[in-house]
Amino acid sequence: MKITMRPIVFAIVALLTFGNVFSQRKKDMKLTDDQRMEWWRDSKFGMFIHWGAYSIVGGERGTKIAGGGAEWAMDKLDYTIEEYEKFPKMFNPVLFDADAWVAMAKDAGMKYIVITSKHHEGFGLWDSKVSDYDVMDTSPFKRDIIKELSEACKKQGIKFCFYYSIVDWHHPQAQGNLYPNYNISQHDDPSVVNPEFPEYYENYMKPQVGELLKNYGDVGVVWFDGDWISDYTTEMGKDLYKYIRDIQPNTIVNNRVDKGRKGMEGMDMEGEFAGDFGTPEQEIPDTGIDSDWEACMTMNGSWGYKPSDNNWKSSEDLIQKLVDIVSKGGNFLLNIGPDGFGRFPSESIRRLKAMGEWTKKNGEAIYGASASPFEKPKWGRYTKKGNVIYAHVFDWPETGTLKLHKDIKIKKATLLTDPNTELETLATSREVLVDVPVLAPDATVSVVKIELAK
Repeated sequence: MKITMRPIVFAIVALLTFGNVFSQRKKDMKLTDDQRMEWWRDSKFGMFIHWGAYSIVGGERGTKIAGGGAEWAMDKLDYTIEEYEKFPKMFNPVLFDADAWVAMAKDAGMKYIVITSKHHEGFGLWDSKVSDYDVMDTSPFKRDIIKELSEACKKQGIKFCFYYSIVDWHHPQAQGNLYPNYNISQHDDPSVVNPEFPEYYENYMKPQVGELLKNYGDVGVVWFDGDWISDYTTEMGKDLYKYIRDIQPNTIVNNRVDKGRKGMEGMDMEGEFAGDFGTPEQEIPDTGIDSDWEACMTMNGSWGYKPSDNNWKSSEDLIQKLVDIVSKGGNFLLNIGPDGFGRFPSESIRRLKAMGEWTKKNGEAIYGASASPFEKPKWGRYTKKGNVIYAHVFDWPETGTLKLHKDIKIKKATLLTDPNTELETLATSREVLVDVPVLAPDATVSVVKIELAK
């Protein structure tokens, strides 16, 4: 009997077509705010990348070193626009490898990456059709960095996100309160405004943000900065937030899209202000924040590459900061500043490796965990997930007895790295005692997993 393959082929094509249509519809389906925020709330740990033409400058000009972050070199070192334009023309990071960057973030336990598509200097890292002051038109590199990084993120299962500066020192309509001489910040007057800023907002800024949302796949977070200038208004912020959500309904936007500032000041959960999460910078709120928040922090004292800054936080400190932030219900966005060749500083690589070794063993107590329901203990921090409390011990008890909060009702206690050995416990009127090994399982942070009695 002769069997024709045509109906079978048609059936397969139909199934594949239906599957693709269903998948696309599912992707385009507008999620609730909780659904939209779910991946971000579970991720806990992300990589911030500050990179631009300032990575060539390195925060230095002759014998002068820029105070603070090197990404402000154009301003802090008093470059005129014309003088600074030579650096984008020199920007040729031939050692840039998007796959390697994403792999390092992933190996460190990071779940998302936020890269500066355009910082205050105004130089774009993508092929913008709105401006020719970008990596494709101005620099000799001629490669779309945002495209390569977004594709590498998708390939390796990392959420791709971008930063965009509202301030633009290169654009004559966007220099904010420093107009018409952007590089006199030490003398700036908050009352001074640029009358042409609204034109920049409508004809330059919004179209560039639109390019980044339309041409580089799904964007997890749009991360704004520069809302502090007088020219930018809360009305613009609301308009921009709506514009972003109209293009990608499920994208998350930080509170600096509005006049939300760095922490949660100005964030009204009833919708008076735009933005989905607060952004405390270089600090961890002592008791957390009663809403979604993300602490962004540098490894040394600068966001951009600055070889003169050797004030590096230790790997132990960074791991403990991650735990501290998660214990208070926040996310940790840890920065790295690549050099002008496209390399991560060796000091950063070593710290990422140490964090990866720790998160690989202890990630269960971090990812998807919620804030501690108990007060901060002297020896470390608690995190919670469902019916489990995790005791993150910074200072391991030399006596072999770990003292827990008295309200913890234990069903079973184990070391997270040794689930088969149950630890003995004793509840008293003042505390709960857990017998632990005299030697700490981990020199940085050891985790005791506590299954709660119902």
